Amino acid sequence: MRIEKDVYGEVAMEGLGEVVSSALKMGGVVYLEGDLGMGKTTLVRGVLRGLGYQGPVKSPTYTIVEPYELPNLEVYHFDLYRVSDAEELEFMGIRDYFTESGLCLIEWAEMGRGALPEADLVVSLNLIRQGRHVSLEAQTEKGLAALKVLQEVITS
Repeated sequence: MRIEKDVYGEVAMEGLGEVVSSALKMGGVVYLEGDLGMGKTTLVRGVLRGLGYQGPVKSPTYTIVEPYELPNLEVYHFDLYRVSDAEELEFMGIRDYFTESGLCLIEWAEMGRGALPEADLVVSLNLIRQGRHVSLEAQTEKGLAALKVLQEVITS
């Protein structure tokens, strides 16, 4: 199952993230795909705002992971752009972040191939005239359940 939507501007991308957060409250693994500057971190900021986080949200390009502890959910935002070998992730204990109730939002997941679990949901961002085309695709039963929650809200 897949949902597609065109988004215009940073505010709209953050708003989409807030909407998407409603389907991620039970955790999961989300791969965020797209070139540099496509709005992946902006989408993550929206997801975190939708989950109730009010602090600053920055890209973990240099730290690899930024943790966010919320009352009922631990969220981890990964940026694997600077990872040269998936084995580096094993040394940092990457598997410990993937719990049944945690939410892992992963930019540049292809850099961690072999060390990462399967994505429940893949969000792809592509450039279109004056905006971004966003595609959300389920990869697991958990991802399918999330898309079913979002289908009415996003496509309306």
